[in-house]
Amino acid sequence: MDSRDNPVRLWNSFSYAIAGIKTALESERNMRIHFIVSLLVIGCGLLFSISKMEWLLVILAIGGIFSLELINTAIERVVDLVTEEYHPLAKQAKDLAAGAVFIYAITAVLIGMIIFLPYVLRWF
Repeated sequence: MDSRDNPVRLWNSFSYAIAGIKTALESERNMRIHFIVSLLVIGCGLLFSISKMEWLLVILAIGGIFSLELINTAIERVVDLVTEEYHPLAKQAKDLAAGAVFIYAITAVLIGMIIFLPYVLRWF
């Protein structure tokens, strides 16, 4: 068995990933906001019994926003590690990463509106 196939190494890689997610939830306000909104969206999905296709879109939206938020946080940390001084390229790197999260967040909101608005409007 190749050392790369070692189950302990595989488990360690999962535990590092979980530690990263935990760190982001503890230290990043936006990650906590995304988490709370995701719980609300999942609750609405259960309440309205959305279709399998709608669940797939919701899962992609939630997974995508969490992934991008983690990448954004990693970029911010690396930039902060490299320089404590203001540098225009450091600012651009952080702004670009934040912009990617923002675009995806808008996309996720639009997906949510397309899926959930018809269900909500049926109540009125």
